Amino acid sequence: MRKKISAVAGAMTLLAGLAVAGPAQASDGRDGKETAELSVLHGVPGLTVDVWVDGKLTLDNFTPGTLAGPLTVPDGDHKIAITGADARSADNPVIGPVTVDLEAGRNYTAVAHLAADGTPTATLFTNNTCASPDGKGRLTVRHVAAAPAVDVLAGGTAVIKGLTNPHQKTLTLKAGTVSASVAAAGTTAPLIGPADVTVAAGKNTIVYAWGSLADNNLGVAVQVVDSNSGGHKGHNG
Repeated sequence: MRKKISAVAGAMTLLAGLAVAGPAQASDGRDGKETAELSVLHGVPGLTVDVWVDGKLTLDNFTPGTLAGPLTVPDGDHKIAITGADARSADNPVIGPVTVDLEAGRNYTAVAHLAADGTPTATLFTNNTCASPDGKGRLTVRHVAAAPAVDVLAGGTAVIKGLTNPHQKTLTLKAGTVSASVAAAGTTAPLIGPADVTVAAGKNTIVYAWGSLADNNLGVAVQVVDSNSGGHKGHNG
């Protein structure tokens, strides 16, 4: 439980600079401070929140389906509180306040989403930024939906089998366009898709399946993360 709460809070350190989408470096080059990159996906249908970072309102009315970032954030501790929409202060949070620690030089995506049983939760992913072979890119699929295990199909064939919430699977593919769909494990009838996904050379294309199967509001979000020779691999398997 502590890990999940920390993931929610870690997601929200991003929100002070949602309008900034440029790539970040491990150091900003001006004051010597070490930094990390952080993006956030809001994948909880029907829930709008306010986010407070170190006691200051950093995002008002953050809505479902929004993918924001990356933002360069200082490494170290940040105090985060999440309240209902339009709260006047961070005094009565629904989550937190929690102090989180981000490691310099890493690239994160924090996802507020539903667990397999439909309860709100969150997962902090460390994005794989290792260099891909020439002419190839990575396709990462993350299951963050209220749904049982799924298969990911390409051309009607399961290329990822039995993926469960909140896990991920990464494939290294030749650059190009992949027609993919998501089906219940062991079946081929699409729950999501088919949809064309572009795999870019030298990048990690991340596809999130989010929402709720029971409520018929499953959705897809896509994030593209640059690779580099000195990057770190993700740890969320």
